Amino acid sequence: MKNRIHLLIFIGLLGVLVSCGISKSKNHLPDIAHYEAAKPIVTKFSDSVFLSGKNSLLKNKQGLWELYVEGNPLEIGLVTGALSDSLLKKQEQIFFSRIEDFVPSKFQQRLLRNFLKWYNRKLFQNVPDEYQTEIYGVSQYASHDFDNLAPQYLRNLYLHAAHDIGHALQDLALVGCSSFAAWGDKSEDGHLILGRNFDFYVNDAFAENKIVAFINPKEGHPFMMVTWAGMIGAVSGMNNEGLTVTINAGKSKIPMTAKTPISILTREILQHAQNIEEAIAIAKKRKVFVSESIMVGSAQDNKAVLIEVSPEKMDVFDAPNSSQLICSNHFQSDAFKNDERNQLQIANSHSKYRFDRMRELFAESPKINPEIASQILRNKEGLQNIALGYGNEKALNQLMAHHGIIFKPKEKLVWVSANPYQMGEFVCYNLDSVFKERKNEHVISFEEESHNIAKDPFLETTTFKNYQKFRIEDHKIDSYLKNKTEITFDFIRNYQSLNPDYWVVYYKAGLYFYQKKYFRLAQINFEKALTKEITTVPDKEAIEKYLKKLKRK
Repeated sequence: MKNRIHLLIFIGLLGVLVSCGISKSKNHLPDIAHYEAAKPIVTKFSDSVFLSGKNSLLKNKQGLWELYVEGNPLEIGLVTGALSDSLLKKQEQIFFSRIEDFVPSKFQQRLLRNFLKWYNRKLFQNVPDEYQTEIYGVSQYASHDFDNLAPQYLRNLYLHAAHDIGHALQDLALVGCSSFAAWGDKSEDGHLILGRNFDFYVNDAFAENKIVAFINPKEGHPFMMVTWAGMIGAVSGMNNEGLTVTINAGKSKIPMTAKTPISILTREILQHAQNIEEAIAIAKKRKVFVSESIMVGSAQDNKAVLIEVSPEKMDVFDAPNSSQLICSNHFQSDAFKNDERNQLQIANSHSKYRFDRMRELFAESPKINPEIASQILRNKEGLQNIALGYGNEKALNQLMAHHGIIFKPKEKLVWVSANPYQMGEFVCYNLDSVFKERKNEHVISFEEESHNIAKDPFLETTTFKNYQKFRIEDHKIDSYLKNKTEITFDFIRNYQSLNPDYWVVYYKAGLYFYQKKYFRLAQINFEKALTKEITTVPDKEAIEKYLKKLKRK
């Protein structure tokens, strides 16, 4: 369930905070002496347009921030920090202010401090110098509100491992990302097309200021990626050679020390590889500390593969004799597919369900184009179009995604979803146009408006408005359950009516009635929950346990 996932993310964030504090005295700063970089001067044209030489940050009409920066690693870091100064401070506040909400126990925090100060001891040794330098540049514009925890640079460095830390410590996929690729006879024009949902949710505020970053480095290939202030790692991106990367969390053994964060590895691939062979070579150089499927698409190869990595091994899955590739959160390559942990992931999680749903939708759409790709990413129904209830993690559209993205590598086209989730307008960008010669006065949006994909009509429905109300009431019932507060029957009836196909509304009502010793009502609600599509096997087993207890009452 999402609350558990959110808790694990913030355990990782607490580890970041703690590790920074412990490493404070060592202060492992990168060697920046051989880089030349002047302090950027930023001109503010409005609250949504900032310029520094050829570098710029602007907010487009769909609400996406568009960042363009160029130079050596230090220049890129400094100008990125200078342009996104206010966004960076806001994002840090969002991260750190939420930690105590999710890990309120001082005792638990002390336990984590003692463990994580040891766990993160070698992280700085596993981040390439160019990215440490870029992080250093960005960090010069970080907030001073948290300097009592750690210096700006170390805070920013360790935040790049937040996802990995939480993932590794709990041995769980923290996000339920879904991705796919089609080419040859499965693509409308025969050219490679890819789509993915990045289902990483911290809170609503975290996703408000998505950044579509266009980076033009002195070394390596110019590229774009979707990110947030302070994050230089890549979770979704494409370079101007038509090579794409996206990441999907997997499952494997837990390592004993932090190594290279996945987003740093994928950033290196994005910046320095031009085809699948070069991407694989870069992946082989780095040791990671979580298990991940990296989908790499290549215009040169006109296909996509999965580079599957774990702390112990790596393999490549290339969908033999097929012109499509589908990925959720379990491994498919020979080296991993029969691992016990991977098999448990397939059996117990919602990964296989989403995988099968993508295959089903692909079968219904013989030729994939950008519009069809957006429909797949936005799909809210289950297998055979059954109603899952809104927010169910078995859906491809879980109504929580940080972003959806679609790539056409040969044409250098990319579509990025505007808020909310992947349901706002998909804004199109052409990398060839973006990276042409720039002029200082150039501060207009980069979008290719004529190629945009319209927002999801679902946003205008009463059903969506009810879902928004449901989320508010869902937070309330969580608070009531935690604090054992009285809930009215009218509240429960209204709560369930807002999202009637979602098993959670009956499960939580059952928990409340069980707490209050209204055992017949608890039984009715638990049994109703079992008639719905429950997200995971452990969730279903938890309900069945309550029913067994009730039968003994």
